[in-house]
Amino acid sequence: MSEINVYVTTKKVRDDAKDLLKKVKLLQQNMDEYFGLINKLENTLQQQEKEKEMKEKKKAEALREEKLRQSQKPEKAEKENIVSITDETLEEKPSKPPKRQPSRDRAKRRESKQPNDIIDEFLAKPPVLPQKDKKADVGRGEVHSKSFADTPKSRERRSKKDFWEDPEVYNKLKRRQDKKSSKETQKQQQKQPERKKAITMGEFITVKELSEKIGIQVSEIIKRLMNLGVLATINKELDYDTAAIVASEFDIELEKKTTVTFEEMLEQEDTEDAPEELQERAPVVTVMGHVDHGKTSLLDAIRNSRVTEQEAGGITQHIGAYMVDVNGKSITFIDTPGHEAFSSMRARGAKVTDIAVLVVAANDGVMPQTIEAINHAKEANVPIIVAINKMDIPGVNPDRVKQGLAENGLLVEEWGGDTIAVPISALKRQGIDTLLEMILLVAEMQELKANPNRLAKGTIIEAQLDKGRGPVATVLVQNGTLKVGDSIVAGTASGRVRAMIDHNGRRVKSAGPSVPVEVLGFSEVPEAGDILQAVSDDKLARQVAEERKERLRDTSIRATARASLDDLFNQIEQGELKELNIIVKADVQGTAEAVKQALERLSNDKVRVKTIHSGVGTINESDVILASASNAIIIGFNVRPPNNVVELAEKEKIDIRLYRVIYNAIEDLEAAMKGMLEPTYREVVIGHAEVRNIFRISNVGTVAGCYVTDGRITRNSQVRLVRDGIVVHEGEISSLRRYKDDVREVASGYECGIAISNFNDIKEGDVIEAFIEEEVKNE
Repeated sequence: MSEINVYVTTKKVRDDAKDLLKKVKLLQQNMDEYFGLINKLENTLQQQEKEKEMKEKKKAEALREEKLRQSQKPEKAEKENIVSITDETLEEKPSKPPKRQPSRDRAKRRESKQPNDIIDEFLAKPPVLPQKDKKADVGRGEVHSKSFADTPKSRERRSKKDFWEDPEVYNKLKRRQDKKSSKETQKQQQKQPERKKAITMGEFITVKELSEKIGIQVSEIIKRLMNLGVLATINKELDYDTAAIVASEFDIELEKKTTVTFEEMLEQEDTEDAPEELQERAPVVTVMGHVDHGKTSLLDAIRNSRVTEQEAGGITQHIGAYMVDVNGKSITFIDTPGHEAFSSMRARGAKVTDIAVLVVAANDGVMPQTIEAINHAKEANVPIIVAINKMDIPGVNPDRVKQGLAENGLLVEEWGGDTIAVPISALKRQGIDTLLEMILLVAEMQELKANPNRLAKGTIIEAQLDKGRGPVATVLVQNGTLKVGDSIVAGTASGRVRAMIDHNGRRVKSAGPSVPVEVLGFSEVPEAGDILQAVSDDKLARQVAEERKERLRDTSIRATARASLDDLFNQIEQGELKELNIIVKADVQGTAEAVKQALERLSNDKVRVKTIHSGVGTINESDVILASASNAIIIGFNVRPPNNVVELAEKEKIDIRLYRVIYNAIEDLEAAMKGMLEPTYREVVIGHAEVRNIFRISNVGTVAGCYVTDGRITRNSQVRLVRDGIVVHEGEISSLRRYKDDVREVASGYECGIAISNFNDIKEGDVIEAFIEEEVKNE
């Protein structure tokens, strides 16, 4: 398979991204102009409204002063306390001064006025109503008694006084004034809206729903989001934190709903066990090691020597795990690849293994996969027992194995450490009993206990869809007792236990702690590593499964946040990243060790750089799985990941960085931690060609007869020669031909001849990778 760089992009994708970025910037400019016009219009309307109010206020004051001057008439004996009804309160005012005697023409005009004319004249000024006061009444009585005369002027005064004191007139004026006051009060309330009370929301809310809840226009919310650096549409989902920030800018408080979910109800059923209820359980063991070091042979030796009862029908029933008896005690072995037992399940939060048995061949010593297994076990905090296999081969030296283990952090007991090492021969069944006894000893030191008298809880070891039986899963019960008929839920799968089959192929009705069984009755196939839990009823199991499916659909839309150099500074500042895990792969051991030490010296008070694994050779799937489980960054030196590894890294969102100079990696990581990662040159792989023939031509050198497997090879591109996953040489193409013609480009599926400048060490089977370099800014 061809090799590509994980962090490179094709030119077409880059151009499309640039076009999209231009469109986004243009849209943002248009939105800013739009919102600017809206703000300008609002300010203009507010200014006009203020000017209008000021004019009306000045006009009303001038009219009031004019009416007040006209109303001051000479009445010597009359003193009244009047109350002026305003828009807000009733204020007491002193009685009017004595009124002047009206002229003869003015008296004639008043005599000619009708009552309705008088009402209209009164409404043109603020209404003034008399206040009932005993002193005022007495004063008026005295005045009338002294100056009473049946004259036109006195009749006019009496008729006017009777008119104002008429209850119907008073009530009519009062209703009109109250109506006017209520309208003005409502207008003021609209101008100064009251702060809204706290509004509740769920974990996520769309922009449209937020607009409806807080009563703010969608355009205003989108504008505030753009100011925060979030490009949103009307249907974009916002999390609680983002929505709360936006609402706070409008002086509105958001509260998160505290409803109890079905997941929380499930957690409430999973109560802690009392110490007196706990009982000793069997240890769970995983066998790990390098290829061909004897893992399978050891498992077969243990199984054949300790499983005494005949399996059902004489047929081997393989369910991924089995138990053996040793001196009246049981040991559970998980028959799965060691990396999966640690990485895949641990990535889902499951801890299955209690003890790891590391198989190392005495004739080979510590190998790359052995080191990977050690790092996996250490990362999972699992004790390790070393089984030095193939001791039956003459001339083997176990001290060589112990030396290699010591170099990787495992010091055996004979050398003053705490790691147990047992010499065995799986082929001749030697040392097996001693190994099993050591497993029981380590388990006894761990004090492994569980409560069998409760609802079961365990882990899915493996699962598949059987044509005849439906979804089938191998379950390792870790606590409680699983029984036939129990309602169960595992991940997004639920159901009821219809049947259980043990490692001997027999049907059983119950399974206690550390017992592996095959379970039938799931609604769908669960995933390996999912936590299985028995619940009180079927309804709760279905509700929990549906809730998980809905949450999975929501989270699948959002990319999983992984550690990467591009956003490393933001994660550190936000407190999301306290420890940066790194996996280092290099072409030679010395380089890997130097890089490991140099990177770890970059640790500071905010984040600690930790190398969880370093090795020699190309980046493989095991590295990506470990990085996924540990949220790590993979750094490679002079190595190239194969195609399947690149695809897995993209799926798991793992950041792979490839370098040729150590200082470049150190500078990038240091700059990323300080938030100053400068633009870098990123390679864009454009094609691969496989070397099938070698031609040596005088005056030219070595010419490789190649077949372009994917992409294209161009005359101006740079090339690197990759041999067994290791970069041998980088250079330029000195000659590119098809048959006898010089060509600029050769497409996929065609043969060609390639000569590399100043390099002749080309062999059949090598891969020539063509690439170009582009400057890319890190976002």
